[in-house]
Amino acid sequence: MIKLGKVQLLTVKRLSPIGIFLTSNENEKKEENGFISDHYLDEKKDKEKEEVLLPKKQVPEGIKVGHQLEVFIYKDSKDRPIATTRKPKLVLGELAPLRVVQQTKIGAFMDWGLERDLFLPFREQTDKVHLNNEYLVSLYVDKSERLCATMDVYKHLSNESPYKKDDTVKGIVISVKEELGAFVAVDNKYNGLIPKNELFNNIKSGDHIEGRVTKVREDGKLNISLRQKAYLQMNDDSKKIMDKLIKNNGKLNLNDKSSPDRIKSELNMSKNAFKRAVGRLLKEGKIKFVGNGIEKI
Repeated sequence: MIKLGKVQLLTVKRLSPIGIFLTSNENEKKEENGFISDHYLDEKKDKEKEEVLLPKKQVPEGIKVGHQLEVFIYKDSKDRPIATTRKPKLVLGELAPLRVVQQTKIGAFMDWGLERDLFLPFREQTDKVHLNNEYLVSLYVDKSERLCATMDVYKHLSNESPYKKDDTVKGIVISVKEELGAFVAVDNKYNGLIPKNELFNNIKSGDHIEGRVTKVREDGKLNISLRQKAYLQMNDDSKKIMDKLIKNNGKLNLNDKSSPDRIKSELNMSKNAFKRAVGRLLKEGKIKFVGNGIEKI
């Protein structure tokens, strides 16, 4: 059977001025108690009627009837099944980050390595998409038997990752919920979450991240931090505070009594991280407390 959205091995059935027509392997036999079953004969008749065109410009030189080719099946501009020898970036059952190349009134189109771009309907966009940005998507067949993309990939992610606490992981953000955090597809296949108390950057859907596993939850999902361990992160935080002081003429209206939201807004760090870094800078004699803030010495 010729399968839409899959890479498969098909047999050359006939040659044509516009290309070659391929069919599924008709030489396979299904036997029951040593006899070819009536069910198989019915299937064989269906296969004999089923064929798909590989356009002439993609036909390998010297191809003959009976030869086999590995092709991908999708649909052309007239919604007819068509074969291609080009390998798409995404097939049914997989996830892949694809780039938005066009936005229209009905949805977006994504580059998946084929002549026709892949359609991402509005209803399948879990967040607003932007031109030239990448988003993790899966492939599905819609009610009209056409291949489309969806950003609703959460259900396809696995909780059985090989990672443990303090491992470094890479992934792509699939959605951001202010009350929970940023959901991440680690290696495009495992469930990860950057908890809301770890969101100190302007994280958005489609962002590629590298972080540290802070916890492997009982259900197997990974909690991730974009920051290093406290004693290592303190170096970066101290530098960030000093850079901010220099930019503000040596003064910063933040201290250990400032609200967490204000510190996050000004420096993109937690209040605890701020207090640790300020403590180090005080100890090193680089700053001092003045009024409602700190000042560079």
